Amino acid sequence: MTGLLGAALPVVPLVAGLLGLLLPPAPQGATTGEGAARRAAIGLGVAGAAGALLVAVLLLVRVGDPVETSTTWIDLGGLRVTLGVRLDGVAALVAVAVAAVALAVQVYSVAYLRRGPHDDVEVDHRYPPYAAQISLFTAAMLLVVVSGDLILLLVGWEVMGLCSYLLIAHDRRLPEAPAAAMKAFLVTRVGDVGFLLGIALLGVSAGSFRIADVLAHDHSTGILTAACLLLLAGVAGKSAQFPLHTWLPDAMAGPTPISALIHAATMVAAGVYAVTRLYPLFTRAPVALAVLGVLASITLLLGALAATAQDDLKRVLAWSTVSQLGYMTGALAVGAPAAALFHLLTHAAFKALLFLAAGAVIHAVGTTLLSRMGGLRRSMPVTFWCTLIGLGALAGVPPLSGFWSKDGVLAAAEAAAFDGTGPAPTWVGWLVWLAGLLGVLLTAAYATRLLLRAFFGEPRLPLLHPHDPPAAMRWPVLLLAVPAALLGLAAFWPPFTDRLRGTAADVDLVHLAPAVLLPIVLLLAGAGLAWAGWRRDPAADPARALGPLRPVFARAFRLDDLQHTLVVRPTTALARVTRTGDEVGVDGLVEGIGRGTSTLGAGLAALHRAALPRATAAVLAGALLIGLAAALIGVSS
Repeated sequence: MTGLLGAALPVVPLVAGLLGLLLPPAPQGATTGEGAARRAAIGLGVAGAAGALLVAVLLLVRVGDPVETSTTWIDLGGLRVTLGVRLDGVAALVAVAVAAVALAVQVYSVAYLRRGPHDDVEVDHRYPPYAAQISLFTAAMLLVVVSGDLILLLVGWEVMGLCSYLLIAHDRRLPEAPAAAMKAFLVTRVGDVGFLLGIALLGVSAGSFRIADVLAHDHSTGILTAACLLLLAGVAGKSAQFPLHTWLPDAMAGPTPISALIHAATMVAAGVYAVTRLYPLFTRAPVALAVLGVLASITLLLGALAATAQDDLKRVLAWSTVSQLGYMTGALAVGAPAAALFHLLTHAAFKALLFLAAGAVIHAVGTTLLSRMGGLRRSMPVTFWCTLIGLGALAGVPPLSGFWSKDGVLAAAEAAAFDGTGPAPTWVGWLVWLAGLLGVLLTAAYATRLLLRAFFGEPRLPLLHPHDPPAAMRWPVLLLAVPAALLGLAAFWPPFTDRLRGTAADVDLVHLAPAVLLPIVLLLAGAGLAWAGWRRDPAADPARALGPLRPVFARAFRLDDLQHTLVVRPTTALARVTRTGDEVGVDGLVEGIGRGTSTLGAGLAALHRAALPRATAAVLAGALLIGLAAALIGVSS
């Protein structure tokens, strides 16, 4: 029964998504009321996500010890590809988080994907494919979660990439949306090439792609290190790690509910989860963990520094996701997969809350720019308090969820630095710990800045009358505020921690009291700096204190421009040269031969079309020449 539930987990939203794709779009320009196709799409989307959540909860209740079922799908000369599921407490917890966020996004989108806040305005005529693509996205992530075979995991991994492309580009009216979707697709594909090669190396080495077989096989050190490094390329793409992080902030061109889905429960979480799934391999490849630690530290600080100078509300949250992903991968680098997963779960709750609350703000004021907001605390009290909880959890304010999970990461890094625990070299622990502490200060600063700029002070658009969102948008935000506030307390509940430690023994999250003092001091310092800058001039941006560094941080150290110069332009130039060579060289040669043949044929045709007197003269001349030649040959012989 547990195996059947595991198989049903991705199948339920998959069926809902496939049925939804059969629905026709609503006629463009449709107004008041819900069309039949839209109503059916809403029903399928919500039912698929709710069904997946129900199955995930049943699995969470049932799964104790790891459960695995598999059957051979393809046997390629002894190299087996299987169909099956691999279930444990970690998979069940992540599945619950994915399904819960997907359900919140489906319900929230019903009201958000209208052209305005009232029921009598034009509706989004492409809602049916949108809801279906969310279901497929959810199914793909759940397939990654429960898959017992690396090839099956790869299928879910790649379907997520396709769905992200479609969903980011949903609003075709925005010129930046298709470009952002293409960028996300291509950048993540670059990493996926390495991911595919890493899976191939492990499968060929083990003689099977079944995860249990791959983990149990005694791989050679060289193959294992190479495979883990290749897998990290895919993780860097999906989980937005340096240097493949540039797609994630641009993906904000998609609808805000999709931003919540990508940033909280799918796509970016897939890379972190994949490493925990294969973590026993990484513990035997310390070089790979050292590389991961360096990338995590850079990503953590890069995202935090970039977030301090953004004016776009969604981009602040996007860069904060990049930074928080650095905490997760940093925990993996220092040998604390349970701490990484705990932060993944709490981050899913508070980041989904923040993005949906941001969508409510954007829905009310019609802009994403913090410089045009202000004073929303009085007119949007529900959104304000939910955002306050989300930002507090993001910054690590005790006793909110982010405090416990982030402190678990810092405690693991501190132990790796001072005690040498963990499979990676000691310097990796120092690097992750120091970067994490600085990240606490920066996170508190930009979270406080966002709160003050958006909700305090005087309104900067006085002609608007913002208000809290309608019920379909308000209830998902309110419900997500509960785990964002309280999920961290699950660290004190043994059944939760036992499931979370299904991958490896980890630092005990309950006994971290001595380690929390320094992070709390840094938290207060960061929040105080932002508040002091705002207090001096509430109309000005606290980020002005950065001085000449502000544009550098706002452009994320211009790494995107560097990538464009070093990669995009040369590739585009090479493509132009190749196209010119193909058109002028290959096509020119083929077309030249064709033109020459046509010209020769035309000349011969002209000769054949000669008038009768000229043709007769030509025949007689030919006969005369033949006779003359025969005579000359006879005389010579």
